[in-house]
Formats: sequence, C-alpha cells, structure tokens
Amino acid sequence: MLLIVSSLPAFLSGFIEDITKQVGIRIRLLATIVSAGLAGYLLNAWLSSVQILGIDNLMLVYPFVAIFITCFAVGGVANAFNIIDGYNGLSAMVGVIILTGIAYVAFQVSDYSIMISALAMIGALLGFLVWNYPRGLIFLGDGGAYLVGFWIAELSVLLTSRHAEVSKWFPLLLCFYPIFETLFTIYRRVILKGMHPGMPDASHLHQLIYRRIVRWYIGSDDDAQKMQRNAMTSPYLWVLATLSVIPAILFWRHHILLKISSLFFAVVYIFLYWSIVRFKTPTYLIVNNGQ
Repeated sequence: MLLIVSSLPAFLSGFIEDITKQVGIRIRLLATIVSAGLAGYLLNAWLSSVQILGIDNLMLVYPFVAIFITCFAVGGVANAFNIIDGYNGLSAMVGVIILTGIAYVAFQVSDYSIMISALAMIGALLGFLVWNYPRGLIFLGDGGAYLVGFWIAELSVLLTSRHAEVSKWFPLLLCFYPIFETLFTIYRRVILKGMHPGMPDASHLHQLIYRRIVRWYIGSDDDAQKMQRNAMTSPYLWVLATLSVIPAILFWRHHILLKISSLFFAVVYIFLYWSIVRFKTPTYLIVNNGQ
C-alpha cells in the first residue's frame, strides 16, 4: 500500500499528460523524483552503495548523496520505460520480463513481499497485454509507463537495500535495455545532433527496426498491414531485453560478472544500432513472411 501511495505523483503526472498534453517532461521527471523520495521516506528505500569506487565513499560520508542518487535513478528508470513505450506490447512485455527476474531473486533471498509485489504487477501487465497486443485496443500511456517503471525501480532499490548479497548491479543489468536506450538517446540528441535531450525524434532503436526491418517485408499502407508491422516490431526488443535479463538472473550475486555483462550488452546494442542505421541489418534479424 505504501508503494502504491508513493507511486501517485509519478502516475498522476503521466496520466494528466495523457489527458491534457500539457505536462512537460521536466515536470514528469520531477514528479517521479518526488515519488522516489516518498518511497525512500515511507519504506526506507535508499541506495547505500552502487559498487563503484569513490562514489560509494561519498554515499557513506554524505547521506544526501545517497538520497540524490536514489531519486535520480528511480526517476531515470521510470522515464526510460516511457521512452521505450512506442509499439504495442513493447514496454509492457519488457516490464514482465524484468519483473520475472526481480521475483526470482526475491524468492531466492526469501523476501516474499517484494516477490508478491513483482508478481502482482506481472499479473496486471499480462491482463493489459491481452487487450494491447497485438491489436492495440488499449494503451499504457505516459501514466502507465511511468507507473511500471517506478514500480520496477522501487522494487529494485528495496531488494538491494534489504539484502546485501544482491549486487547493486543486478537491477542495473536487469533494466539495461531501457536504461541504455535512454542514455544513448541523450548522447544522440545532445552530442550528435546538438538538440535538447527532451526533444522528441524518430531515431530510437525500436523506430529504426520498424522502418528498416519490419516495414520492408510488410509494405502495404492499409490499416491491417500497419497493425501487423506494429505488432511485429516489439518481439525484436523483447529478445534484446532478455539478453540482459538472463545474465542478471544467473549472476545476481557477482558484481564483476554483472559489470562485464553490462559492457557486453552495450556493445551488442551499439552494433545493432549501427548496423541498422548503415543499412547493414544482420540477415538473421529479418523475418520472411513468405510473400
């Protein structure tokens, strides 16, 4: 119940944006940070370490640094799930995959409240997916995406803060696809294009997959074909998300292996992005519909 109460600023900011289209990205990010602060206060959900030399010492000596990093991380993950919410089933199924990893590790450390909270959101998302995928009869919207991202981020903070044996890099690798998508988007907009990081564009990985892989073999512009293209985009990203979730689950105690896996995933992501942009999409990624 306290987690639901804490999520309200994040959810409501996104929900009001869905209705009015008047809530800017800065306000929504600030609302998720407020939610993170509420959860930290009500549930004592603060990161005490990130297993990075130097930063851990600062967090130990200056508690406000730990509070800042926690709120920033939770807000970032919530925003990341909104960024990847571009096609039917994409953000919701990625959430299911990640929450499955959280539930598994929570079971391993006998933290059944976190496990049940993860399973509850999995159940909600699976019910949502019945209507969202593949036909897109309902949508998460900003409110739903921020709620799912916040829920995942807070369960991750609680899991690592309550159980020292769970590496702080476990949730990072678990959520590496949406997190790296966000970081890469900021790099692409600010460094490569000289844009404001909050300005929208059409160069996310899922958009490139839609335009340069799926679109070529389902080329008709009628509504049924467009819906089919939309639905066939998401499974590519489900597989990509799974590539980080599997090693996260296998190595949840071992931060060195988790860091190596994170680096590997980043290289894979950049290679795929570069290949698609350069029109050198790996042939094994292209599905032939038999026409």
